[in-house]
Amino acid sequence: MTQYLSDLDIYLYHQGTHYHSYQFLGCHTRKTGYQFTVWAPNAARVEIAGDFNNWTGKHHQLERVNQNGLWSGYFSNIPANTAYKYRITPKNGPAFLKADPYAVQAELRPRTASLTPSYDQYMWNDQKWESNKKNYNPYESPILIYELHLGSWKTKEDGSYFSYRELADELIPYVKKLNVTHIELLPIAEHPLDISWGYQITGYYAATSRYGTTTDFKFFIDQCHQHHIGVIMDWVPGHFCKDEQGLRQFDGEPLYEYSDPKKAEKRSWGTLTFDFGRPEVQSFLISNAIYWMEEYHIDGLRVDAVASMTYLNFDRDDNEEQLKNGLGGDQNLEAIAFLKKLNEVVFDIHPHALMMAEDSSDLPQISHPTSIGGLGFNFKWNMGWMNDLLTYMEYDPVYRKWHHNLLTFSMMYNYSENFVLPLSHDEVVHGKKSLLNKMPGDQWQQFANLRLLFGYMIMHPGKKLIFMGGEFGQYIEWRDQHQLDWLLFDYPLHDSLFQYTRALFQFYLDQPALYELDHNPDGFQWIDADNKDQSILVFLRKNIDAKEDLLIICNFTPKVYHEYKIGVPYVGTYKEIFNSDATCFGGSDQQNSTLHETISQEWHHQKQHIKVTIPPLAVSVFKQEQNLEKEGLQ
Repeated sequence: MTQYLSDLDIYLYHQGTHYHSYQFLGCHTRKTGYQFTVWAPNAARVEIAGDFNNWTGKHHQLERVNQNGLWSGYFSNIPANTAYKYRITPKNGPAFLKADPYAVQAELRPRTASLTPSYDQYMWNDQKWESNKKNYNPYESPILIYELHLGSWKTKEDGSYFSYRELADELIPYVKKLNVTHIELLPIAEHPLDISWGYQITGYYAATSRYGTTTDFKFFIDQCHQHHIGVIMDWVPGHFCKDEQGLRQFDGEPLYEYSDPKKAEKRSWGTLTFDFGRPEVQSFLISNAIYWMEEYHIDGLRVDAVASMTYLNFDRDDNEEQLKNGLGGDQNLEAIAFLKKLNEVVFDIHPHALMMAEDSSDLPQISHPTSIGGLGFNFKWNMGWMNDLLTYMEYDPVYRKWHHNLLTFSMMYNYSENFVLPLSHDEVVHGKKSLLNKMPGDQWQQFANLRLLFGYMIMHPGKKLIFMGGEFGQYIEWRDQHQLDWLLFDYPLHDSLFQYTRALFQFYLDQPALYELDHNPDGFQWIDADNKDQSILVFLRKNIDAKEDLLIICNFTPKVYHEYKIGVPYVGTYKEIFNSDATCFGGSDQQNSTLHETISQEWHHQKQHIKVTIPPLAVSVFKQEQNLEKEGLQ
């Protein structure tokens, strides 16, 4: 019965160092039947229940393998794609049913059973993509992420979901047209409640059955890769939902969660925190990260709610009893150690993975190597930049000069981490309004402000992320039960905004200065950061090759300026190569159509300057055309 379990597997699992534990835990095809293995140390009896025994568990009892609580059994009379659960009898109390924590497929909600896997093996065709990743340097490459929720991006006419395979036909051409480099999927691990968006999980190893089978999901990712689109998945190791079929008190006692309810309860979300210090939980979670990368070729993980893991009092008010660690602080030392271990293992096995922390705290060195005290992620979401910029953009332009520091403060700490600049789903739900609807002014100004917002994001150092619908100006905030308002493409302003977003993203991909030195101070230089009275910013995005340097001007008011002096570092001729105010983008066409020769007069602490037209509520970009000697070398 236990012939398929090796002593080494068992030892490593209980040590918290088995990083492929999904290969022997759960349900696996063996010869002409299935081997079931589960961890339930507090159980007195464990059986497999399903229609094949009227859900009684009769004739399908598992054998206890060791005192640490592994149970296993082999059965040849259970078909493929058959619903099953573990029938667990605790030491005290009646038996109950639990879904398999390692199940790779589950029933479609509202049904909650696990499914025995099929015998089919998917044949991948993304070998070129996987090979190219070996030479991929994410820090010096463009990363432009389109975040989406599969169930509400687009639906069929009757309101039903597109399948994974249908989404390959619908979504991939769209994101290719948009010129993004990656898509990021809100959690697609199995979850019982649609409106949780996938963040409250019951099946960590099961791609949700809402959109099809595991084979269908592999096909979708395969197609993304063949069309040169990377796939990032939102991953939720911080907490899990309390649904009765899930991990909560899995064997009658707290097992995956902390036994101390004060540490276990995530009250603001109604969920439970994983016990990060428990070795078997570490094996479960770290194996899960590896599983998505190896079994589904996922290119990276956006790790959700890191601050909720690293701080014991994350959702406790200051006037409440505060939890303390063994050193008297409020950091969850077990969670911090787990995250370090997670990243060390992931990068050891998959050195070219993307591990992005969604962290809202000021904990330092999130994206620094663990060898120097960091958490080991390679990127961190810049929540400060996002909050400051959106707060600033919501002000009427007449008041923006009083809040100028919200625009510039991000550069004070920009090189403390490897940042992603997110305009994510969290900013367009729960009454926060859509990005377009946040913008002040009349309709024309709202669209101009949104073009400026996107433009400043693209020109600012850091990798980029936008949430679905922002690209064409969704007016209504995101509604998870409804598809995006695709009918807006029939309206010229919305279609023009989409054409602008496409062009802006393509401009980003074409300009090495906008990504190669994102995380190097040599890649950025202020020309004028202090013009708060006119709400104008001027800066350089620089490249190793001076020929690629970009001069960027952002005007956050609706006023047009002519013959405006801009100090420049190099003598020569400058040409405007991008302008968000172009007529084709819905702008007022205040462009610089002629070349601009430098004038040998000091301005903005530069030895020469040019005179340009600055368009309203817009970003404009110039590049030097000739005489490329650097200042002091001409």
